[in-house]
Amino acid sequence: MEKNYINRRDFLKIFGTMVGAGALASCTQGGQPAAGGDAFYTGTVIRTLSNEYHAAWNRGGRLYAESIAQGPNYRALLCEGDSEKQLTLMRALISEAGENVVFNIDPNQSPDAKPIADLCAETKVYFLTQWNKPDDLHPWDYDPYWVAHMGVDGVPSGYYVAKELFEAMGGSGKIVALDGLLANVPAIQRADGLKQALGEYPGIELLENQTAEWDRTKAVALTEAFLAKYPDVTGIWAANDNMGLGALEALRTAGKAGEIPVVGIDGTSEAINACISGEFAATVNNDPIWQGSMGLAIPYQAATGVFDPAKEPQEHREFYFEPVYVNSANAAEIKAEYIDGIPQYDWTDLWGRVQA
Repeated sequence: MEKNYINRRDFLKIFGTMVGAGALASCTQGGQPAAGGDAFYTGTVIRTLSNEYHAAWNRGGRLYAESIAQGPNYRALLCEGDSEKQLTLMRALISEAGENVVFNIDPNQSPDAKPIADLCAETKVYFLTQWNKPDDLHPWDYDPYWVAHMGVDGVPSGYYVAKELFEAMGGSGKIVALDGLLANVPAIQRADGLKQALGEYPGIELLENQTAEWDRTKAVALTEAFLAKYPDVTGIWAANDNMGLGALEALRTAGKAGEIPVVGIDGTSEAINACISGEFAATVNNDPIWQGSMGLAIPYQAATGVFDPAKEPQEHREFYFEPVYVNSANAAEIKAEYIDGIPQYDWTDLWGRVQA
């Protein structure tokens, strides 16, 4: 898929002077307004805006809504880690919009995908999920409304950052691990990647792993406890950047930042900058702006008749997309491309990033 980039300062200047969605559509690629200019709602259903990853996801969703002339009807539904609240917020928007709404959803936990699918199918609302769902539940079980499920395979991501951490430690030493929510597919997969890497590095000892539930504040407290309990720890593996940055806060307070390497996953600007400074050994950029925008483009184009999900092959309905691996060697380049620059995507190329 072809991508172009504009400087963030130029983007903000353009964004600030736009008075119509047509101007924004010229900055991006793809997306067609709803037929007849009808109001069509787009809902981003995520955990929070307090972490940079989901904030970027939300930004991508808003960009797509603007590109189809539906900016005023864009909604960010924030569950704050509450599965029932997630459903309640969705019901409220469906009540307001009827069938004229599509959702891009990060289910709070894997079991939540089924009640979400039941709700949308019952109300004839098209939707896409990311990251979390049970292995035995599939979009084609809810044709045509569950359009697709996508994510990044967490095993290679967890494995990659673990290997980068171990290499930064010289191949030997003692680590602690900060896990995500235990019922989350990404948390499980990334932890499996860590275990795989540990099997290849007999000189690395995992002292303890605990869940910080993707939360930065909890990661600070947990890392402080780890440092007190294990004064000989020499590396910290975190299942996402938010927790890794919490660990880094604790290390800075203890005067050990840069001495004890940290890794995370998500490719946030803070994590990439920490890779440049030498405080992080690695991260993985999942391109949340693309996740937020394409996660709406796919169900919107299904809902407006561009394609029939039921006629698509299963590899278009349930797929992984390729992330960008970041370490100290390429962090400056990735920062220029994804943080200082704003990617422009072809939102009509629905399957261009499907991982083979």
